[in-house]
This record gives sequence, C-alpha cells and structure tokens, in this order.
Amino acid sequence: MRSLFQRVLLPVLLLAASAMTTTANGARFMQNFIEGMPPVVRDSDLWPWPWLVAHPDLFVSGWAFSSTLLGILLIHEFGHYFACRYHGIKCTLPWVLPAPTLSGTAGAVIQIRSRIPSRKALLDVGFFGPLAGYAASVLAVGVGFALSYRTAGDAPHAIVRFGGEPLTIRLLHALLVRWDPSTPAFDNIAPHPVLVAGWIGIFITALNLIPGGQLDGGHILYALSPRLHRFFTNALPFALFLAGTVFWMGWMLWGILLLFPAMRHPKVPIEPGLDGGRRFLGLVALALFLLTFTLTPFYDNSLMHLLHVDPFARMQ
Repeated sequence: MRSLFQRVLLPVLLLAASAMTTTANGARFMQNFIEGMPPVVRDSDLWPWPWLVAHPDLFVSGWAFSSTLLGILLIHEFGHYFACRYHGIKCTLPWVLPAPTLSGTAGAVIQIRSRIPSRKALLDVGFFGPLAGYAASVLAVGVGFALSYRTAGDAPHAIVRFGGEPLTIRLLHALLVRWDPSTPAFDNIAPHPVLVAGWIGIFITALNLIPGGQLDGGHILYALSPRLHRFFTNALPFALFLAGTVFWMGWMLWGILLLFPAMRHPKVPIEPGLDGGRRFLGLVALALFLLTFTLTPFYDNSLMHLLHVDPFARMQ
C-alpha cells in the first residue's frame, strides 16, 4: 500500500511548487499587459525571478494567470481521475509539474496503477480529460477576451509570438465581435493573462489529443482500433519531425517522445467491443482535435527559421 506521502503529500507539494512558478510567470505577463505589450517582449519575461526579487510586491498580480492555468490543468486531470474511479481503475491524484517553461509548468499527469479492463473504460479515461480541459479553456478564452483591450499599434516586438489561432479561438472571437464590436482584433490586442492561460489550455488539449502512444488521443484511438493506433504511433514521429522543420520545432520533441518505449500502449482486452455511444465519443474527440490544433502554435520557431531558410520562397 502506498504511503500517505505518495498518495497525498506529493501531489500537494507539486501543486504548491507549480503555483509558485506559474504565478511568477503570470506576474510578468500582467505587468506587460498593464503596459500594453505582448506577454513576452524581453528575455527576462521568460525567467522572471530576478525581476520579482526587485519587485516582490508584484508577485500576487500573477494569480490571475496562475489560478486560471492550474484550474484548467486540474479540471483536465480530474476528468481522467473520475473516469478511472467510475471504472474501478486505480490511479493517483493529479500531479502538476513545475518547470522553467513559458507557462511555469510542464503540465499535469495522473498515474494509472492497475490494468484497464476494457476498451470502453480506456476510451472514457482518454476522452473525459480533454473534454473537461477543453470546456475550462473555452471559458477562460472568453473571459480573457473580455478583459483584454485594443493597443495603439506601437507595442514592441514580441520575442515569443503566439502563432496561428486554432479554430476554437477564431470562432469565439467572431462570436464576441458580434456581441461587442469593440472586442480587439488579433493584430492589435493586449492579451490579458487569463486569455494567455486559456490559449495555453487549448494548446494543451491539442497536444494531448495527438493520436499516438499513450497520449489521450492514443488511448482513444487504441480503443477504437488497435491496428490504426499502431500505424499512427509508427508514422507520427516522421510527420512531427517534418512539421518541426517547417512549422514549429516543438513538434520534434513530441516526435521523439513517441519513440520512447514508455509510450508503447499496454494491451487492453479486445472484447467486448465499443457500443455506438462510445464510437460517437471518438468522433467528438476528433472534432475537439480539429478545433484545437494548429501547425504553428508559435511563429518564427521552426528549424527552417532557425537556419534562415524560407521553404515557401520559391512558391511566391
């Protein structure tokens, strides 16, 4: 039997550490927002601790970003957790991982500690995490747009440029513009940290729904078709390396991740098969992936850009 430390104290400690790191980044984002600038315009925005040492009173201003992002991550993971509990699958509480990243976290995970009894259970566990996280992210994006404002157009150049907006954000923006025409356009907006957190939540949903390995999308695809899962898991690393060359280098990291032995999916009993309702959830998961995915989550961050090569120059 696992100790109290493993069951409760470790998740709480990781969450507390993540609250510190995400709040630190959020304080820097909030200061830039107040000044009408993009979230990341200086190298110090990526590592805000020296700035916070000089301005410790501004640390609390990061809670808007931190609480939104951590809320999205926890809602996502508790979607998995309760699906596991429903099917009698043993799992840990969510572990939110602090990290020196743009957001201050490497995301969150739960660890499954018993066999998954059926494809039905596997699909539920894989599906309800992204669904819950997506709903929370959509709410955050809507609130974030309402809190953002139009800039004068002379803001400094961002060193990290958020890329092509996924369809969910474009649709939400279009709806908000119809409701309130003063909603700022994408090219002259000072994004509130809540909007940044919501965008990251949408991005995390897309990453989790990549259909391979032991990602959420991999669980869903395996439940639908183990054969297709094997094909996509083998083919995706090559596709992701190509995407990293042309669009965003981070795809290469995910391609490498899928090559790890730990990403091999454990066998799940083929019978009983999935009912029509579960197959419909598979289609909903595909729709969520299409609504959240973009090849260029960050502009000017591909291998071609790093090497100063324009792959589309001859096409113009």
